[in-house]
Amino acid sequence: MADQGKAPRFLTLTDVAEVLNTSSAQVYALVRRGDLVAIKIGGRGQWRVEASELEAYIQRMYAEARTFIDEHPFEDAEESSEAHATQPESELT
Repeated sequence: MADQGKAPRFLTLTDVAEVLNTSSAQVYALVRRGDLVAIKIGGRGQWRVEASELEAYIQRMYAEARTFIDEHPFEDAEESSEAHATQPESELT
Protein backbone atom coordinates (compact mmCIF):
# COMPACT_ATOMS: atom_id res chain seq x y z
CA MET A 1 0.00 0.00 0.00
CA ALA A 2 1.41 3.42 -0.99
CA ASP A 3 1.91 6.18 1.52
CA GLN A 4 -0.78 8.83 1.17
CA GLY A 5 1.63 11.79 1.47
CA LYS A 6 4.46 10.32 -0.61
CA ALA A 7 4.91 11.25 -4.26
CA PRO A 8 4.70 8.32 -6.70
CA ARG A 9 7.95 6.82 -7.97
CA PHE A 10 6.71 6.63 -11.57
CA LEU A 11 4.75 9.22 -13.54
CA THR A 12 2.63 8.89 -16.65
CA LEU A 13 3.51 10.99 -19.67
CA THR A 14 0.44 13.09 -18.84
CA ASP A 15 1.80 13.67 -15.32
CA VAL A 16 5.18 14.69 -16.75
CA ALA A 17 3.48 17.02 -19.24
CA GLU A 18 1.69 18.70 -16.36
CA VAL A 19 4.93 19.18 -14.39
CA LEU A 20 6.71 20.62 -17.45
CA ASN A 21 3.64 22.61 -18.52
CA THR A 22 3.74 21.13 -22.01
CA SER A 23 1.76 18.58 -24.04
CA SER A 24 1.79 14.81 -23.68
CA ALA A 25 2.86 14.66 -27.34
CA GLN A 26 5.93 16.77 -26.56
CA VAL A 27 6.82 14.53 -23.62
CA TYR A 28 6.38 11.45 -25.83
CA ALA A 29 8.77 13.02 -28.36
CA LEU A 30 11.32 13.66 -25.57
CA VAL A 31 11.07 10.00 -24.53
CA ARG A 32 11.31 8.63 -28.09
CA ARG A 33 14.35 10.80 -28.85
CA GLY A 34 16.01 9.57 -25.66
CA ASP A 35 16.14 13.02 -24.09
CA LEU A 36 13.97 11.86 -21.18
CA VAL A 37 14.59 8.36 -19.81
CA ALA A 38 11.44 6.25 -19.48
CA ILE A 39 10.33 2.63 -19.32
CA LYS A 40 7.58 0.88 -21.23
CA ILE A 41 5.39 -1.39 -19.11
CA GLY A 42 2.44 -3.70 -19.51
CA GLY A 43 0.87 -5.44 -22.47
CA ARG A 44 -0.23 -2.14 -23.99
CA GLY A 45 3.25 -0.67 -23.57
CA GLN A 46 2.44 2.35 -21.45
CA TRP A 47 5.35 4.71 -20.82
CA ARG A 48 6.38 5.66 -17.29
CA VAL A 49 9.01 8.16 -16.18
CA GLU A 50 10.69 7.75 -12.83
CA ALA A 51 10.41 10.94 -10.77
CA SER A 52 14.20 11.00 -10.27
CA GLU A 53 14.72 10.81 -14.07
CA LEU A 54 12.37 13.75 -14.56
CA GLU A 55 14.32 15.74 -11.98
CA ALA A 56 17.62 14.81 -13.69
CA TYR A 57 16.18 15.95 -17.03
CA ILE A 58 15.09 19.26 -15.52
CA GLN A 59 18.56 19.81 -14.04
CA ARG A 60 20.16 19.05 -17.46
CA MET A 61 17.86 21.60 -19.09
CA TYR A 62 18.89 24.21 -16.51
CA ALA A 63 22.56 23.45 -17.26
CA GLU A 64 21.94 23.72 -21.02
CA ALA A 65 20.14 27.03 -20.51
CA ARG A 66 23.07 28.38 -18.46
CA THR A 67 25.51 27.31 -21.19
CA PHE A 68 23.37 28.96 -23.86
CA ILE A 69 23.18 32.18 -21.85
CA ASP A 70 26.94 32.16 -21.26
CA GLU A 71 27.61 31.63 -24.97
CA HIS A 72 24.98 34.15 -26.13
CA PRO A 73 25.09 37.17 -23.80
CA PHE A 74 21.98 39.33 -23.79
CA GLU A 75 22.42 42.74 -25.34
CA ASP A 76 19.98 45.42 -24.39
CA ALA A 77 18.54 46.85 -27.61
CA GLU A 78 19.24 50.39 -26.38
CA GLU A 79 22.87 49.63 -25.50
CA SER A 80 23.36 47.78 -28.77
CA SER A 81 22.08 50.72 -30.86
CA GLU A 82 24.24 53.17 -28.86
CA ALA A 83 27.34 51.04 -29.39
CA HIS A 84 26.49 50.72 -33.08
CA ALA A 85 26.08 54.52 -33.37
CA THR A 86 29.49 55.23 -31.80
CA GLN A 87 31.47 52.83 -34.03
CA PRO A 88 33.32 54.36 -36.99
CA GLU A 89 31.58 53.63 -40.28
CA SER A 90 34.51 51.50 -41.47
CA GLU A 91 33.85 49.03 -38.59
CA LEU A 92 30.15 48.76 -39.39
CA THR A 93 30.63 46.99 -42.74
